[in-house]
Amino acid sequence: MTPEEKLAELGLTLPEVVAPLASYVPAVRSGDHVYTSGQLPVVDGKLAATGKVGAEVSPEEARELARTCALNALAAVASVAGGLSNIVRIVKVVGFVASDPAFSGQPQVVNGASELLAEVLGEAGKHARSAVGVAVLPLNAPVEVELIAEVR
Repeated sequence: MTPEEKLAELGLTLPEVVAPLASYVPAVRSGDHVYTSGQLPVVDGKLAATGKVGAEVSPEEARELARTCALNALAAVASVAGGLSNIVRIVKVVGFVASDPAFSGQPQVVNGASELLAEVLGEAGKHARSAVGVAVLPLNAPVEVELIAEVR
């Protein structure tokens, strides 16, 4: 099953690449790798939620938002790699979680992104990862995800 077919089976569609908020591009290909810029949980051009995880945003909601970030990252990779089917594997994921000072569940939040990548790409979606708690993210987003993909 292709990654596109797997997305459809999951009831998802690859979104349009999210426009940059500043002076950068969503993804850059260098040789056999694509590096994405940080992807926010933007749906239909709007940020899906704002606030700190563990305060205004629940960990469960943040996990879903991380899935959205990963979907946006896949769109960015596909845009410079000629489609999802050209992804050989996801090499590295970095997830940033805007966290209430008492919140320490960043790995579980970023699992939302990791699990989506594995669902869509199978073994090729399994990756190395960092999950980092931060004070604030652009636009007061709760989660941001970036990734590195090996491509054909």
